[in-house]
Amino acid sequence: MAPRPTLEFLRTEAGGGTALVVSAAVALVLANSPFASDYFDLIGAPFTIAVGPYVETLSVRDWVGQGLMSIFFFVVGMEIKQELFKGEFSSPRKLVLPIAAAVGGVAGPALVYLAINLTAHGGAPGAWPVPTATDAAFALAALALVSRGLPESLRLFLLTVAIVDDMAAIGVIAVLYTGHIHAWALACAAATLIGLIGLSEWRDAPFLFRATGFVLLAAFMLKSGVSASLAGVAAAFTVPIGPRRPGQEGVLQHFMQSLHPYVAFAVLPLFAFTAAGVSLADLRLSDVVAPAPLGVAAGLFIGKQAGVLISVFVLVRTGVARRPTGASWLDLYGVALLCGIGFTVSLFIGALAVAGQGELARSQITLGVITGSVVSALAGMAVLAFAARLRNPLP
Repeated sequence: MAPRPTLEFLRTEAGGGTALVVSAAVALVLANSPFASDYFDLIGAPFTIAVGPYVETLSVRDWVGQGLMSIFFFVVGMEIKQELFKGEFSSPRKLVLPIAAAVGGVAGPALVYLAINLTAHGGAPGAWPVPTATDAAFALAALALVSRGLPESLRLFLLTVAIVDDMAAIGVIAVLYTGHIHAWALACAAATLIGLIGLSEWRDAPFLFRATGFVLLAAFMLKSGVSASLAGVAAAFTVPIGPRRPGQEGVLQHFMQSLHPYVAFAVLPLFAFTAAGVSLADLRLSDVVAPAPLGVAAGLFIGKQAGVLISVFVLVRTGVARRPTGASWLDLYGVALLCGIGFTVSLFIGALAVAGQGELARSQITLGVITGSVVSALAGMAVLAFAARLRNPLP
């Protein structure tokens, strides 16, 4: 029996998470160096794509966030489809605990964020979805650094929670961050999607056909006012699971394995490079401790761990579900902390949440995401390293 593709991705996710951290660090350094003006000029430079009657002008940062990130969501969509039909999600009993943890991990940060921003002067309650996400690549990279001696089940649990979180994020993007709809572009997107669905019956279809359909779908979705990230997820569900020919690997598995390294080591680091650069020189102390960044950071660090751990505790204590095989409560607490690493998806949602509100609002949200994610990562790694040492005490 062939190994599940999602599990094969764990090492790539961990390595990609490291590249993600390095890219974000470089962006922060450049944004606060003598080259800051060059950095901001680069990511803010307008870039126009014109193909026949289709013309779209966005900044480099927005092309990366709205264009290239659709490829990331395409891979996420394929991972979700794989798990739904062939993997962990195909067994409802196994799903109960990570789904409950993910629900708690969405509700907890949202409640913490709203508690701060609804009661404080100058709050921004509309950005409540920002701290609800979990960055699978970053979280798995952190887990990999301290996983020696820990049960393998923790990785699968963390990955499943992150995927469910991604599904929730996709729903939030679709409902809350869809702008003015252009009917003609949406109709063209629908027609393209129908074409891709028809193409799914042709398992041996050339890669160029599917790639062209995906690019057209993303382009029309972007033009329609709907986030192009949804095009990635929609296109992913048109990729057939079965093999091109008997004895070969499935089409979906082939696409996942082919695209995942490019997403992990190119798309996501590039997004981090364009999204994580915050000029601290332009921020006053009052900006740093404003309700929005404080709510995001507290939501990720406090809300996430509380929501995940409380949900798991209730289900295990009531007998509805069991802890992951071999996992202690200390292990689960460490994983709950790692779930507070929002980073990529949180930055993506943050950019949508404060669109049109200026660079200060974007910088505040970005700072909150980075602070909450870094503190969650360090705390989670410390707890898990301590748990591993308890299992394997030094002689």
